[in-house]
Amino acid sequence: MKLIQKLVSERFASSAAQFLKIICYFVMAFFLLCLVLSCMGRQTFTLHASTGTYDRAIYAEEDHSPRSRSLTVSMPDEVHVRTMGGDQVSLATQIGLSLMFVVNIVPLFFAYWFLSRVFANVHKGQIFIEQNAVYLLYYGLLQFFTALLAPFLKLLICHLANRFSVSQISIATGQGMFSTLIPSVAFLVAAYIIHYGIHLQDEVDHTL
Repeated sequence: MKLIQKLVSERFASSAAQFLKIICYFVMAFFLLCLVLSCMGRQTFTLHASTGTYDRAIYAEEDHSPRSRSLTVSMPDEVHVRTMGGDQVSLATQIGLSLMFVVNIVPLFFAYWFLSRVFANVHKGQIFIEQNAVYLLYYGLLQFFTALLAPFLKLLICHLANRFSVSQISIATGQGMFSTLIPSVAFLVAAYIIHYGIHLQDEVDHTL
């Protein structure tokens, strides 16, 4: 019982919120690094060439034999690239791969920014405020977008890239849709609960 009281105490909650805010900043910095690596051509995919199939190949390499992949990024989807002539991956294909990575990472970057604002407010002792409800709403909507709409945008980008490239991209996406969709709905509900609680408190204050 004492342990539970300590965990729900204001002091512990404030310290935990400060720690989680810093974690959000680290996650956002990691996302930016991943975005830069993707734009540099260090995004992995399965390459199908006339000389064979190569797992975790990247655009920024001249030969696709197995070697170190210490500074590479990948999407949670299965991405395959097939060369049509000269066993070269075209620039249009690389741009398509980076754009698909942008669709995956950028919404998450802003989602964690809004979440960090919630933790910052909780650290200050500002919990049941309209601002937190709005931030949680934005976080939930961005996660909802990533789960439900991002796969369709990736397929569209894949189609457009293939129209302007001799190498062809194929992608299997949407596998983790429900694992992201359900938590996003939970955050939308949390935003509504906070908003509704604030509304009820305003009514009580006006009644008194």
